[in-house]
Amino acid sequence: NGLLPHSDNTPYYWGRGVGWVAAGLTEALTTMKKDHPMYNDIMGYYKKLMAGLLPLQAESGLWHQLLDYPDSYEETSCTGMFTYAYIVGIKNGWLDAKTYGPAARRGWLALTEKINENGEISDVCVGTNEMQGAEAYLQRERRTGDFHGQAPVLWCANALMQ
Repeated sequence: NGLLPHSDNTPYYWGRGVGWVAAGLTEALTTMKKDHPMYNDIMGYYKKLMAGLLPLQAESGLWHQLLDYPDSYEETSCTGMFTYAYIVGIKNGWLDAKTYGPAARRGWLALTEKINENGEISDVCVGTNEMQGAEAYLQRERRTGDFHGQAPVLWCANALMQ
């Protein structure tokens, strides 16, 4: 499915950890020349990850703190990173707009609902090192205005305006 566990020692798909992969692949592909020897491999993995994330998006448009735990809370930093990766992929023709456009739109609209009157985004998981057991991840605190969530929303807005 393209998802990576948080670490070699933990079998959990932590949203923001996978989000960094999605955002990083997107950034690499936007700067890498198509004739680079790794371009096709990176593009293939990017597309596999984007396809793997699609069925994990919640009805609200957000993704969960633990991606494959639908009872975990809906988290905004990973949602911003995934939405950003979808927007850039669609705009660059890497992803089919009919398939991925609805997920990007739902993600963006859900994120805008999480921005308060001070411009702070809510439901951002605090920084998370490798944790032992799913319950430890599920109990991670959520914050409003944490920069882990602010930046991905700005990346989305910038990508939409380009």
